[in-house]
Amino acid sequence: MFSSICNEKMKTFEINARDKAVIRALQGDFPLCEEPYKILAEQAGMTEEEFINCVKNLSEEKKIRKMGAVLKHREAGFIANALCAWSVPNEKLDEVAQVMIKNPAVSHCYDRNTAPNWNYNLYTMIHAKSRDECEKIIKNLSETTGIEQFQILYSKKEWKKTSMKYFCE
Repeated sequence: MFSSICNEKMKTFEINARDKAVIRALQGDFPLCEEPYKILAEQAGMTEEEFINCVKNLSEEKKIRKMGAVLKHREAGFIANALCAWSVPNEKLDEVAQVMIKNPAVSHCYDRNTAPNWNYNLYTMIHAKSRDECEKIIKNLSETTGIEQFQILYSKKEWKKTSMKYFCE
C-alpha cells in the first residue's frame, strides 16, 4: 500500500492497488467516445460501475481533488504567455491572490519566497492572444489590487507541457 499525506488537512490515508489502477487510467487521455468510462474501466480491470464508484469514493475521501482538461493554449490561439511576479505586502497576500484568481486569463497563481534583490512573492501565469492583451490584463490587475510593483516575464519557448503521472511503476 502507498501512504500519503494530504496537505489540506495533514491526514494520512492509504491508496490501495485498486485506487492506483483508477488513478493511472484517469491521468491519460480521456477517450472521446460514447462510453468513455467503460474504456477507462477496462484499462483499470473492472466494470464501468465499479470504476465510477471508485472515482466517486476517491473524490469523497479527498484522495483526488479534480479531473479536468488540459488546454494546449498555443494551439487555441493564446500565443502570449506572461509570468507576472508581484511584490505584495504579506498581510494583503490572500486578499490580492483572491482577486487575481478570479480573472479568467490567470491560469496559475502561486505564493513564493522572496530573495535578496528580488522582492516578488506572488506569481501569476497569464495567457492572452497578444502581448498588448497581456499588458492590459496586468494593468487591470494592478489597478484592481493596488499592487504597482511587478515584473513581466514573457515566455519565449515552451520546453515541456505535461501533467504529473502517478503510480506508473
